Amino acid sequence: MSISTPNAISTPSTSPTITTDALIIGFGKGGKTLAAKLSAAGRKVVVAEASADMYGGTCINIGCLPSKSLILSAEQARRDGANSTPETREAAFEAAIKEKRRVTSMLRDKNYHKLADQDNITVITGRAHFTGPHSVEIATAEGPIAVTASKIFINTGATPRIPDIPGIHTTPGVYTSTGLMDLDDMPQRLVIIGSGFIGLEFASMFADFGTAVTVLQHNAEFLPREDADVAAAIRAQLEAQGVKFLFNADTKAIAPAADGGVRLSVAVKGMTRGASQACDSTPAGTGNAHTDITGATDTTTTTSPTSSPTDHATMSHVQTKPSDDGEPRFAEPAEARFCLTTDAVLVATGRTPNVEGLHLEAAGVELTERGAVKVDELLRTTAADIWALGDVNGGPQHTYISLEDYRVVWSQLNGSDRPYTVKDRKHVPSSTFLATPYSRVGLNEREAKAAGLDYVVKRLPVAAVPKAQVMRRPDGLMKAIVERNTGRILGAMLLSVESHEVINIVKLAMDLDAPASTLRDMVFTHPTIAEALNDLFA
Repeated sequence: MSISTPNAISTPSTSPTITTDALIIGFGKGGKTLAAKLSAAGRKVVVAEASADMYGGTCINIGCLPSKSLILSAEQARRDGANSTPETREAAFEAAIKEKRRVTSMLRDKNYHKLADQDNITVITGRAHFTGPHSVEIATAEGPIAVTASKIFINTGATPRIPDIPGIHTTPGVYTSTGLMDLDDMPQRLVIIGSGFIGLEFASMFADFGTAVTVLQHNAEFLPREDADVAAAIRAQLEAQGVKFLFNADTKAIAPAADGGVRLSVAVKGMTRGASQACDSTPAGTGNAHTDITGATDTTTTTSPTSSPTDHATMSHVQTKPSDDGEPRFAEPAEARFCLTTDAVLVATGRTPNVEGLHLEAAGVELTERGAVKVDELLRTTAADIWALGDVNGGPQHTYISLEDYRVVWSQLNGSDRPYTVKDRKHVPSSTFLATPYSRVGLNEREAKAAGLDYVVKRLPVAAVPKAQVMRRPDGLMKAIVERNTGRILGAMLLSVESHEVINIVKLAMDLDAPASTLRDMVFTHPTIAEALNDLFA
């Protein structure tokens, strides 16, 4: 059943009170799966969700599924050549947004009814906050509802982290990933602040649609946690799509531009120019998001004199100069400031646990130093009979980890002799859906080296895989780390078409402690990308 609708305006004179076995705050993957399981076991469950637009959680509404829908549409536009003219670009983008909205609306409705249609489950649309150890008040459109529950589960997910940049909250055209995936009109120019994997997925997607994309990276290293050869291959792929990068770039301020776009004041370390000029001293609208880095000295720059959507922000690198003894030396670090103007800005600087307004202190629930709900290996909080599942507890921010968290919690509620714990979890894989997907599990080479392990590196160019050639997708590389004496698979990095499927085979082998020879000798169907594991682990 459901209580409250977003359009209701009446307020009861007294707040209704509900007593239930379990209260789940948030309609995410872990929470909704737990609600259905508790209901099937005969427990009374209340699910509180702050927004009717978020039934089903982040993944199906504003995360993995809508973004993948758009990514597939963008890839299709690129293959069909629909990204080649302004008219065809707009039509392709409009169709992609329409399809994305259809998919998310359908999934949202199915997720809602999967819970709300059960007699044991009450879905309340409203924002919840704790009033005591086992009591919560939910602010609905019809007025507050008090809920008392024997057990409470926090499943509120994460929210975009917004850096403290003047104008970032007030300037039209500045978006998080949520807003950028719901635009009616495609931006011809896009600046992305942040070059983590979320930002790179959007860079690849919009480049495929035909948008001119510029990525601003705070420091000098691209994907610093990845191996250098893998990071270089990912960057080369994005640059081949037309994405431009500007490193050591700090955004100092954001403001509306005179042409209706967005103006950014950017400082770049390691770049000098004849006269560094503050952005607010430049007439609004005169800078271009893909030019306006001029007059630089001791740097390598590339500028374009035009302002068409295909121009891009200039990348700069400090050049070396010969010293008196003939050895190269780097120029002294410097800083240049300039303006970028663009049609839209994506803020992709990470996500933070969504705890605002929960009043956790009223229940005795503590936070970590990073602002996540503090939990133990059973996902119990610092308050009795209160658990935290999913992104809000500070674990890996993946939908499948939220599902894993459900398994941890359910194992404590179903009478198991030995509960499943976070420490029992093995080898979490990840995939980033670029034009050539990048998937990874376990240790990379730099991590294996830092751990002092004795290992061998296995490499295979994707161009050597017959199925990749048949698919006309030969770009990328496969890399694996194997312990030298035992043959134990330590990790794998696959920058390859269909890597998001193949990585699960490697994970399974690692979970079963199968040696690399198992994948080397496994019989795969042909032609497939998976059979490349025969050669990779040879």
